[in-house]
Amino acid sequence: MSLELVLIAAFGGALLTYLLGKISHSVRDFFAVIVSLALVAIVACLYGRPVEETFYFGFFDLGLVLRLNMLSWFFAVAISTLGALSIIFSLSYMRGRERTDFYYLMMLLVNAAMLGVVLAGDLVCFYIFWEIMSWSAFLLISYNKGPALSAAMKYIIMSVIGSVCFLVGMLSLYASFDTLNISQVASAITSASSAHILFILAAFGIAFGIKNAILPFHTWLPDAHSEAPASFSAVLSGILIKMGTYGFLLLLYVIMGLRVFLSLGHGLFSFHYILCLLGAVTIIIPTFIAMLQTDAKRLLAWSTVGQAGYIILGIAFGTNLALAGGIFHFFNHALFKALLFFTVGAVEFRTGTRDLDSLGGLAKKMPVLFIGTLAGICALIGIPLTSGFVSKWLIYKTLILEGSPFLAFFALVGTWGTVLYSYKLIHNIFLGQLPEKYKYIQKSPLSMQLPVVVLSFAILLFGILPGIPLKVIDAIGISFGFEPLNISLWGIASETGTLNTINIFSALLVAAILVWVVFRLGAKSALVPQQDSYAAGAHTPADKYHYTVEFYNPLHRMIKPFLKDVVDEFYSWTACSVQRLSNSVRRVYVGDVGYYVMYIVLFLAFLILVQLKFKPW
Repeated sequence: MSLELVLIAAFGGALLTYLLGKISHSVRDFFAVIVSLALVAIVACLYGRPVEETFYFGFFDLGLVLRLNMLSWFFAVAISTLGALSIIFSLSYMRGRERTDFYYLMMLLVNAAMLGVVLAGDLVCFYIFWEIMSWSAFLLISYNKGPALSAAMKYIIMSVIGSVCFLVGMLSLYASFDTLNISQVASAITSASSAHILFILAAFGIAFGIKNAILPFHTWLPDAHSEAPASFSAVLSGILIKMGTYGFLLLLYVIMGLRVFLSLGHGLFSFHYILCLLGAVTIIIPTFIAMLQTDAKRLLAWSTVGQAGYIILGIAFGTNLALAGGIFHFFNHALFKALLFFTVGAVEFRTGTRDLDSLGGLAKKMPVLFIGTLAGICALIGIPLTSGFVSKWLIYKTLILEGSPFLAFFALVGTWGTVLYSYKLIHNIFLGQLPEKYKYIQKSPLSMQLPVVVLSFAILLFGILPGIPLKVIDAIGISFGFEPLNISLWGIASETGTLNTINIFSALLVAAILVWVVFRLGAKSALVPQQDSYAAGAHTPADKYHYTVEFYNPLHRMIKPFLKDVVDEFYSWTACSVQRLSNSVRRVYVGDVGYYVMYIVLFLAFLILVQLKFKPW
């Protein structure tokens, strides 16, 4: 199948889904699922088939090109898979809500646009699909109205700024090389000056940095996640912001090329090292802000910003092992963050809240969601036998072996913070006492449990057999000009040691059996009422298990002045200043002809004064 037909199926499926919704909601839901699953199958069948085709020649004498390589295929698989799972999750999550026809249209449209972005073979196509993606996401973020409109406006304003920067860089490339075909630009840019290359990196870097939500372009993400429907939050965090990651890979390793990218600057002032430092800062600050959140989705949003730092750190470091770790962590983050948003969304669907201080004890009531959340946070932390362990291991090993102890320290500190907020998430939702009001709560619907089961299985599968995705990632690195890695189905070997997940699995299995035997030989546990527990010697009252909710209030009051988001405050100050300036300018245009006559007279008087002042006598 040609790439043009793939996109026709994606965009056409979105439109037909909307039209079918006017006839029957059941038919619409069935067709949306079929379209999304069909795209997964079609993209999967395109594996190993590199294609580059021009499908239109008349766009201002520019050919519009679609192309497929291993990089675009890898992203396309992630996009189509998460898109299908989010549609399945939506079947129950969106039932009974208003404007659901519009919702499914936008969900399928944003997935189609993301496929267009990664399949684009020229910058014009890339820009068109990028804009469709951005505006579709804007409409989905604002779906719930109210505060969601403000969050969506913040997102789209920053997206427009990024789009303008991308457009400026694109026009600069066209003016210099008379082409916007990505392959041709990559061949021609080697002759460009260092100043021009830095300008292109800055212009495109702002556009991709905003979409990737890295510091200091992160401020739109927490609000957007908090207000968007949970089914779209999984797509937004799991894959949509990774379009920025795809953009960085395309810019640094395809358009610029490995040699040009690594040759910009020297030592600590090299461009790739500065990008690494930006990734390290992006890891630290959002990670510890996430610890202070009580809204589950806002906690996951700040976590997304922090995890984006690991991805940038990996792909910017400039070695084959680091690149493999960065790209693999993109894939893993898509899995575990979508999983966590699904579980939080399913809990909110049944309880009506995502406030971590008012939940608890739901593990027995919602066992599938509990196991899914456990798998998600284990991958998020990087615990062995999950896919997140392998990608973080690759990044840590690179930083240590390549002599970057400070970057390695930042990455490790970020993991410590991840442990703290991840435990808070699962503890406050699923562990401890069950509030009385949730005593008869029902399990989540099957359509919500299915995506959770699929993603949990994928996390464990790729944690035990990481060679499956690493083979594809290694092919991507080779296409960028890196040396191939020694990859097997169960790990990766190097001169300094071998990662063998089968050995880890065997060791943990033996340890688990020993622990089970010890517990079986010990005294049997006795069930007691959940209120029969004590904290610091004091009996815990019923329905008040989370007695530590305000425990850190004194400390929080002391450090509160330092917890301000300086970047967000700067953006707000800039917006207010522009608004005041605009209001001042607006007062000049009062609509009264007399005022305009007066302006003309005063201007003429000024000209006469200048003439008299400087007239030669």
